[in-house]
Amino acid sequence: MGTSKEFADYVCDQLIAAGNISCKKMFGEYGVYLDEKIVGLICDNQFFLKKTEAGQVMIEDHLGTVEEGLPYPGAKPQFLIDSLDDREWLAELLRASYQELPMPKPKKKKK
Repeated sequence: MGTSKEFADYVCDQLIAAGNISCKKMFGEYGVYLDEKIVGLICDNQFFLKKTEAGQVMIEDHLGTVEEGLPYPGAKPQFLIDSLDDREWLAELLRASYQELPMPKPKKKKK
């Protein structure tokens, strides 16, 4: 189905309190970056957050249950975040998850 630009813009706007948020188009969908580190994906008009222990605890505390899904076939399971209304909580969730996620690998220089 693909993600609409309007939905990707909405998600990024809801996450902006976390810091330097950007969405980059990737294969018809979007990668969500916090300070140049990928923290999630927007696929089929759904927001997926990469799995971390801190994220799991925060989601359980806030929502009671953790919903997981696959952003695309063959992907690793990620947290499916249905509730995008609470900007403060989303910002805390992204910052906590960010701490556990690895830095991107340096790009190889072209010869």
